[in-house]
Amino acid sequence: MLVTLAATALVLLSAGCGDTGPHGPLESEVRRSIVIDDLGRQVLIKRPLVRVISLAPSVTESVFAAGAGDRLVGVTTYCNFPAAAGSIEKIGDTQTPSIERIIALKPDIVLVSTASQLESFMQTLEQQSIAVYVTDPKGIGGVIENVRILGKLFGTDEQANKEAAGMEKRAALVDERINAGERPKVFVQISREPLFTIGKDSFLTEIVERAGGDAVTKGVPTAFPKLSKETALAMDPEVILLSDSEDNREPNEVFRSSKAVRNGRVYRINADIISRPGPRLVDALEQIAGFLHK
Repeated sequence: MLVTLAATALVLLSAGCGDTGPHGPLESEVRRSIVIDDLGRQVLIKRPLVRVISLAPSVTESVFAAGAGDRLVGVTTYCNFPAAAGSIEKIGDTQTPSIERIIALKPDIVLVSTASQLESFMQTLEQQSIAVYVTDPKGIGGVIENVRILGKLFGTDEQANKEAAGMEKRAALVDERINAGERPKVFVQISREPLFTIGKDSFLTEIVERAGGDAVTKGVPTAFPKLSKETALAMDPEVILLSDSEDNREPNEVFRSSKAVRNGRVYRINADIISRPGPRLVDALEQIAGFLHK
């Protein structure tokens, strides 16, 4: 994936000669570039990108981290971080945004997360000459690189590179802290009833392992599998991490005799920072490492 991101180098198709009309560069003189998104699609964009719409909370957070939050003219109803995202016009939720609102906002580009399953209306937007760029970072390394790539897209390289370097430094400090020996068995409870957790395809599995834990569900297929009580009982985790929500503030009853419950090693963590593959994954890494290695 990093190779794909690196391929986002700009290929200039045309450039202005300095002539302008009464309202800025003439359309015939607008600079255009081809960039490669995370699906390997060639996306034709114009320069500069001024009006941007984000269709996922993780994308919105990454745009702000890259120093281009002031370019956002539309975000989803779930985009609640940073605080400035609250004042940006809402275009619907992640799964069912309003195409009419998106078109009315006249964006230069719409940023899409593949997790949002928004392939169905890409063609509609592109028919309106609205560029659609898909971003799908994998793990902390991918998130950090994605911030840098967004900086290139928006011409905010200095801020984006500074933010990315800070994230790398924080992650490296966690690496230095972790004792290579003891690795407690960790169960991440996404929901109490029914019992959902993380599997081998989840970015959270990488976070738990990097934080110095042994994710007991790392071999379970899919990203967020539903477990039977019998399967969960046999895992007997030493640490339970709860994705904090109103209906998920206690471990499932199957864990009542687990080592984690008996030893008081049950911790809550903000649901947003562990559900969004964005810059706050570093926060999640730091917090989980703190829980596991007090």
